[in-house]
Amino acid sequence: MRLSMLAVSTSILAGCIGPAAPDVSTFAREVENRVAGPTQSCIAANSSDSLRVLDRQTLAYGFGSTIFINRLSAPCPGLSASNTIVVLASTGAQYCRGDQVRGVEAGATIPGPACTLESWVPYRRP
Repeated sequence: MRLSMLAVSTSILAGCIGPAAPDVSTFAREVENRVAGPTQSCIAANSSDSLRVLDRQTLAYGFGSTIFINRLSAPCPGLSASNTIVVLASTGAQYCRGDQVRGVEAGATIPGPACTLESWVPYRRP
């Protein structure tokens, strides 16, 4: 009985621990050997590229010579690296500051909470 109470208590406490710190290594790998440029309010949304989650507060977009990073104002509980990202309010063929995104888990039909994009920072190879 005591053992099961301990297991229940441990699982409850584990659920109370705050979100993990951003995965600096994922961000570092994305921008390795690149130089940050001036922030941009909007970036072109190409059908061949996709938004990806670096951590619950950071999105990346693009491949090749330029990668755009969007650091949300706060962690977004609906985002994880395994989620599909849905853009709710897109201004045409661009992703802009103020657009909202949601994460959808594989096999789920209900998306997570909406979070608002901030400005984009381009990281380019010198």
